[in-house]
Amino acid sequence: MVKILFILFIQSILVTYSQPMDLLIKGARVIDPKNNINAVMDIAIREGKIAEVAPAINKEAKRTIDATGLYATPGIIDIHGHYFFGTENAYLSNSFTALPPDGFTFRAGVTTVADAGGSGWRNFTQFKTQTIDHSKTRVFAFLNIVGSGMRGGAYEQNLADMDAKLTAMVAKQNAQYIIGIKLAHYSGHEWAPTERAVKAGELAGIPVMIDFGGGDPPLSMDTLLNHKLRPGDILTHCYAQVKGRMPLVENGKVQPFAFQAQKRGVILDVGHGATSFLFDQAIPAIKQGLKPNSISTDLHVGSMNAGMKDMLNVMSKLLNIGLSLDEVVRASTWTPAQVINHKELGNLSVGSPADIALLSLDKGNFGYLDSQGFRISGDQKLTCQMTVLNGEVVWDLNGLSGKSLK
Repeated sequence: MVKILFILFIQSILVTYSQPMDLLIKGARVIDPKNNINAVMDIAIREGKIAEVAPAINKEAKRTIDATGLYATPGIIDIHGHYFFGTENAYLSNSFTALPPDGFTFRAGVTTVADAGGSGWRNFTQFKTQTIDHSKTRVFAFLNIVGSGMRGGAYEQNLADMDAKLTAMVAKQNAQYIIGIKLAHYSGHEWAPTERAVKAGELAGIPVMIDFGGGDPPLSMDTLLNHKLRPGDILTHCYAQVKGRMPLVENGKVQPFAFQAQKRGVILDVGHGATSFLFDQAIPAIKQGLKPNSISTDLHVGSMNAGMKDMLNVMSKLLNIGLSLDEVVRASTWTPAQVINHKELGNLSVGSPADIALLSLDKGNFGYLDSQGFRISGDQKLTCQMTVLNGEVVWDLNGLSGKSLK
């Protein structure tokens, strides 16, 4: 009996091995930071998973993509966007200023996003129903410490609606989707909102993302980064300079507390947005070694029609002001996957979800804007040629996956 079972087991392996791959991507330069790969490789996909990554895969496939001259990266992860779209005039909570993800993600190589605080514990279920359940994009959420979410104005100043226990409870009940706690836009001169957000994160075992500033006089950024936040917590808009917030770069010099915070494990996230990315912050910071841990868009109607545009534009901008392509890819894939505690994503390991961005690195004369309208010229620009999500081609700019018309 044991011998028969062993024979059947071997036969099942041989049958599986002999089956054609669902998709075979040939000849791309693979950049996979988790696995320290930066080389021309083939990628084989079967049943929505990475089956093999190797220099030359000579196996039958249902569909083969010639990706010669392109870069293949893990599917891009954008941990700061706004996707709680709806019909209310409520800023970024069930509002028309937020965006449905699928129309804006795949064309930029993005396969995974996190909504950054659009919903709170009171309306997360509505967000899940309206956005998560109706999106092909993989959608997670940072739950707002404000129970009613990011409705703007007085709603986000209401300390009575910042309940750490209820926020943590809903986060734990929805751990499949909620990957962090968000605090934003508070303009008072007290630490209570920060402390409640961190408490909720502690209770739920997840990180906190802080959009800090607005106090008059400003609260200490040093105190926030080195005394209030924990390793793994996130400061978004790291290259911003806005009213009511101490900048990380002052008079062209990175403030020492910023290096100290990053060294102790606080995550510096770009969160470009419409008003939160300045070249006179980012360029000296990067030159002096204060590089972002994660790259993100802060996508919403305002930012996509301003200097931000989309994820690849932000990545290209950073590529042109001092980050290497490897650093840009790492900060857009493997690092954010670790930040949100989803290490199955952001890599091309065998068995991982087959999320892939096929990118061209175009050479020319390109212009990039910051949030104050200042322009730089760059000679590099990333363009998404194809996006694969769970093994399915979901974006194909130039028909690489199509059949030739004879």
